[in-house]
Amino acid sequence: MFVDKASITVKAGDGGDGAINYRQEKFVDRGGPDGGDGGKGGDIIFVASRNENTLSSFRHNKVILAENGKYGTKQKKHGRNGKDSVIKVPVGTVIYDTEQNILADLIDDNQQLVVAAGGRGGFGNAHFVSSVRQAPGFAEKGEKTFEQKLGIELKIIAEVGLIGLPNAGKSTLLGSLSNAKPEIADYPFTTLTPNLGVVDIDSQISLLFADIPGIIEGASVGRGLGIDFLKHIERTSILVHLIDCYSEDLYKSYLEVRNELKAYEIKLAKKPELIVVSKIDGFDKRTLEKKIADFKNQLGGKTRVYAISALNKDGLAELLKELKVVVIKQRVKQAKLNQKIADQLPVITLSPEKTSWEVVVENGVYRVIGYKIERFASRTDFSNNQSVARIRDILKKTGILRELERKGIKDGDQIKIGNHGQIEY
Repeated sequence: MFVDKASITVKAGDGGDGAINYRQEKFVDRGGPDGGDGGKGGDIIFVASRNENTLSSFRHNKVILAENGKYGTKQKKHGRNGKDSVIKVPVGTVIYDTEQNILADLIDDNQQLVVAAGGRGGFGNAHFVSSVRQAPGFAEKGEKTFEQKLGIELKIIAEVGLIGLPNAGKSTLLGSLSNAKPEIADYPFTTLTPNLGVVDIDSQISLLFADIPGIIEGASVGRGLGIDFLKHIERTSILVHLIDCYSEDLYKSYLEVRNELKAYEIKLAKKPELIVVSKIDGFDKRTLEKKIADFKNQLGGKTRVYAISALNKDGLAELLKELKVVVIKQRVKQAKLNQKIADQLPVITLSPEKTSWEVVVENGVYRVIGYKIERFASRTDFSNNQSVARIRDILKKTGILRELERKGIKDGDQIKIGNHGQIEY
């Protein structure tokens, strides 16, 4: 079953807790702390693959989890990292957050994205040994992760999109040019899902064709099948617009599809297009020439119209020759555009939101909010006095304690750090 949309929940692995341990071996003096660090939680990684062509695996697998990191142990042994959960999706998969912001557009084979990073493992007590703290009796907790809801959508990547009304001959053409075997019949909407086929133009170039299910009037607002598949045309470099030669009015059939492209998204209507009259094998030469001449006049007289028969392969060589020229031009244009986008990418630095903090007074409780200080708090064991003393040191070094004093904090008042825990001033 072809599935091109899914909603899923992902949760990366939690980090493992650091260990509190002291080396105690016979005949070994001053063993000291030797608690190891906890392991990192596993990531959720999406990988684009040419071997995948649908999102059907998400019909039943709507929750994706990665393995938690393991606890640190004695002798400074590091806990095992959690296994990553690697999910293969088709090339052309777009990933959204709950607000429909695009997180990633996986357009290349083997392109990867970490959609949820595993929690960092907590440091064991051996990590905190210093000249003034020779026997630390605390360790960090592993960092916890949270569930995230994501939307996934497949937009097929093909250089050539075959479009037209139902029964315009798109599937027949695809089957004639490639090794694809689409369902073909003499009733509307034979094609219920997009079909793909690789067409070898010559020994140097091959093109990926997409046969898009028939577009009818009103498709852009939900009629017929077109609304579900118009998005698959967005990525094509060129459109091959097929019009059934048996249509009573070729120009009207042409406009019906063009109007739906414009109504769905104006950019689709601006894509390069080759206009092709199909199924010409049933017409004599004189009738065919008149019909195409009348159609060209309605188009403005200068637009080229190709005439083909997919059954006996009339006109296909000429059509493929022109497709090669147009696609090569589009590839050069796209390469320049990709380079321009790459040159304009900003240098990624630690944003102010990651390092800044603020103090808010709520009902007598002094609340400290900030990404970095909250991460420290999430790894703090608030039931351990030495662990609490460490977070106090961090509050002091970052200047947060001074800000709390400016806000009027007094002995006995409570300091809450995010939603992770609170300590007494």
